Amino acid sequence: MQGSQNTRIVFTPGEPAGIGPDLVIQHAQLAHDYELVCIADPTMLKQRAEKLGLPLDIRTYDAKQTQSHATGQLTVLEEKLANPSVCGVADKANAQSQLNALKRAVEGCERGEFSALVTGPMHKGIINEAGIPFTGHTEYLAELTKTNKVVMMLAAPESKEQLRVALATTHLPLTEVSKAITKQSLKEVIQILNEDLKKHFGLTSPRILICGLNPHAGEDGHLGSEEIKTITPVIKKLKQQGLNLNGPLPADTIFTQPYLEQADAVLAMYHDQGLPVLKHIGFGHAVNVTLGLPIIRTSVDHGTAFDLAGSGEANSGSLDAALTMAIEMASNTVK
Repeated sequence: MQGSQNTRIVFTPGEPAGIGPDLVIQHAQLAHDYELVCIADPTMLKQRAEKLGLPLDIRTYDAKQTQSHATGQLTVLEEKLANPSVCGVADKANAQSQLNALKRAVEGCERGEFSALVTGPMHKGIINEAGIPFTGHTEYLAELTKTNKVVMMLAAPESKEQLRVALATTHLPLTEVSKAITKQSLKEVIQILNEDLKKHFGLTSPRILICGLNPHAGEDGHLGSEEIKTITPVIKKLKQQGLNLNGPLPADTIFTQPYLEQADAVLAMYHDQGLPVLKHIGFGHAVNVTLGLPIIRTSVDHGTAFDLAGSGEANSGSLDAALTMAIEMASNTVK
């Protein structure tokens, strides 16, 4: 994982009763040539490290000096919990501290204090139980940064295909997907995907494959009209503006090797059209990326895994991949 001593990544472990703290403690056992700053409760981290049987030398964060890390060291920016954390037992009293950590991380990224933000898993339910309206990291980060439109993309950088899958819609029931895909919304998603692939991934003319919504991409209107009425006109217009697009293509063949060899990313119309393929290829080592933000944000591809917290059995592969991608995106970013 190649960074530099001028690269400073901020990490928020998310739900303290989950495996987020385990992952960053495990990662701290590796020496690396960039600075990783964890916004969390130092006492909680020390207790979790003891439970895991791992050494942890906590260093207090100093914004004026960026330093690389030796084995077992972790730089921590303190954000105290309201109550002591118990592995596997979420406490709604600790919900606000998680949001405070995210807010501090975003502020630091916006003013250039941090190169990128990497997030651990949060539990939406426990935050809502605390009386705080919260639908997820992506929406909260968009709100904090005053961003009108963001795009969810998952990547499997360690797979042979190096697959990237973005979503035109995210967490919607299937009955609502069709009406959510308008010409304007689809145009905005494709433009954000195209621009961020250029800005953060070093691609001069990203090759984007676009799924149809219906089986066989509508089969000329016999299996649905969304391709004819919405998707194809948007693709045609954007291609005239110079975007390198191909579609709409049937989702049952778009993920085959001949197509993927010609693609830098695939745009799926809905969550379970694209993500099952990506997670089959890269689960445990995949990365969630939020495109369209004024900051770089990557995340693990899994949940809180309460049953694994403190057990030493949590796999840090997705966090390692998310950190690697954040560093690469930061180094590739066109200022």
